[in-house]
This record gives sequence, structure tokens and C-alpha cells, in this order.
Amino acid sequence: MPQHPTAEPTKAQIQRWRKYLADEVAEGAIYRALAEKKTGQERQILLGLAEAEARHESHWRTLLGEHAKEVSPSLRRTMLRFLALHFGSVFVLAMAQRSESSSPYRNDKDATAQMAADEQVHEEVVRALATAGRARLSGNFRAAVFGANDGLVSNLALIMGIGATGVSSAFVLFSGIAGLLAGALSMAAGEYVSVRSQRELLTASRPTQVTLTAAPNLDLDANELVLIYKARGMSDEDAEHRAAERMGLFTCDCNPDFSLNPEGRGEELEKEHQELGSATGAATTSFLLFASGAVVPILPYIFGLSGLAAIIVSVVLVGIALMITGGIVGLLSGASPFKRGLRQLAIGWGAAAVTYCLGLIFDVSVS
Repeated sequence: MPQHPTAEPTKAQIQRWRKYLADEVAEGAIYRALAEKKTGQERQILLGLAEAEARHESHWRTLLGEHAKEVSPSLRRTMLRFLALHFGSVFVLAMAQRSESSSPYRNDKDATAQMAADEQVHEEVVRALATAGRARLSGNFRAAVFGANDGLVSNLALIMGIGATGVSSAFVLFSGIAGLLAGALSMAAGEYVSVRSQRELLTASRPTQVTLTAAPNLDLDANELVLIYKARGMSDEDAEHRAAERMGLFTCDCNPDFSLNPEGRGEELEKEHQELGSATGAATTSFLLFASGAVVPILPYIFGLSGLAAIIVSVVLVGIALMITGGIVGLLSGASPFKRGLRQLAIGWGAAAVTYCLGLIFDVSVS
């Protein structure tokens, strides 16, 4: 229940309460905006969160009384609201999870214990919703981010090493293009072989229809079909049930669930087969993803820069890209986007620094 103030609030309290009020209004709007794009249970959950934020909003309005002047929410919540209105929900939920986890209510005596508990529950609810979104997105999107990141780091390290030797800018550009093509083709070839091998493995593992063609001629007393179903992982009773069904004998009082799936593991393998996609498609995607990252370090050389200026611009461009890819990975994993961005930046620049120092050792410039 909202608390009623017993004394005139201080200026610090009014300022703090107004901030809380603005943030609660923004959070409610965020959840309602996300709910507009959802259906079913997920929509109801988001609307439930919005209702809880409305209760918290009412608490602060009651405490503020005549001082309940609307103020702007924090920059984080303003950005979240914009994203919720115009983009997908996965990143919004990931950021909302972090906002809920940093609620100040547990340490603020002006907030009720129920409100603090609500925020703790909200964090877990948003975590669950974000986890479901991450599961739908993480496979392909994670591959895209890491593919581009590989191109960024490897080609930056290559041109830094080559550039430090003192060779001409044209040679550095050629090396960067060669590195782009070599890395992209290697990634594509590896992905093609990997997907093709997995598809061949699944094909070899997929059950055939031998049970349909051979059943009429089998010995009823030495039913070999039982061995097939046991080999596919069924228990003795379930294998006998399936074999009796195939032979037209329905006298086995076993597990009837297997009758719903004629070939047991077959449908599961077929689903895995379809989810893999084509080897050619996977190879093409890997090529493009790697190339999209690898082209960034050589952009200064493409536009005519040379020497130290080209190296500095290349390092800055790659640094920005690494912060972006690291931040995205951080959002998907529920970690701090800034910290993950810094980690990616340190790794990429660290690798480039090593090859640059190596290039200085093998200086081939003519004095």
C-alpha cells in the first residue's frame, strides 16, 4: 500500500522521489510497448509487469503529493523506451534485466519492502523472458557477431604487422585484401565441410523403412524387428510392442506411446537435418560475415591514406567495431555491454600490438 507522508519532505527526498516516479512511468511504458508486439502468455506477463510498475508509480505520487512534478527518466530508461517502441524485444529485455537488477529500493527506507521484493521478482521474470529470446536469437546472431569479430581482429593484426615493416601502402592494402579473402575462404570451406559432414552423419543415422518391407516375410517366432527397435534405444517391452504392431499383432500390452511415432528417432533426426540448413548456404554466410569484419581495417588504405595515419585510423575504426560487437555479446549474455566491449577491444588491440611489434623487428624500409 502507498505510504502517506507524515512530514514535509526534504529537497533531497523530493528530487529522489521524482526520479523514481519518472523511472517507474518509463518502465511501465517499456513493458506496455513490448506487450503490444506480443501475444498469448508473454503479452500477459509483460502487462502484469506494467501493472506492478503502475503501483510503484502510485506510491511515489502519494509521497510527493503536490510536489509530483513530472521529470525526465534516466538516459538508460529513455533509450529502452525508444528501443521498445521501434525495435525487437531481445536487447530491450536484456537491458531491462540489468535495470531491474540495479533497483535502489532495497536500500531506500522510503520504498516499501513489497516494492523491493517486486523488483527482485521482476528481475527474474525479465531474465526468463530474455533467456527465451536469447535462445531464439543466439545461434545465428552469435555466429554473425563472432564471424565479423574474427575478421576484424585477424585482418587488423595482419596489416599492423605488415605495415610496421615499412613496406608501401599498396603492399599493405594488397596484404589486407589477401588476408580478407584467405580468411573468408577458410571460414567458408570449414563451415561447408562441417555442415556437410553433419548432414551425412545424420543421413547415415536416420532409420530406413526396412521394417515395412521386410515385416511380411519375417519369422513370427524369431522376430528380428525386436532387435531393430532395441538398437534404436527402446526397452524390451517397447520393442516387442512396436514389433507386434508392425507384424499386425496387437496383443502386447506395452507402452502405447511409441505407436504415435512410427520410426522413433527418425523424426528427431529429420528435424536436426533441416535445422542444419544447406552446406552451401552456411559457407556463403561464413564468407560474408568474416569479410564484413575484415574489410574494416583496410578501409583507410582503400581511401588513400598511408603510413602512420592509415594505421591510426584503422586501429580506431576496428576499436569502434570491437566495442559494438563486444557490447552486443554482453547484452545477449546478460553482462555489462561496456565491460564486454572493453574486453573485446583489449583482445583485438592486444593481438594487433603483438604483430606490430613483430613487424618493427623485421623492418625492411630503406633509410
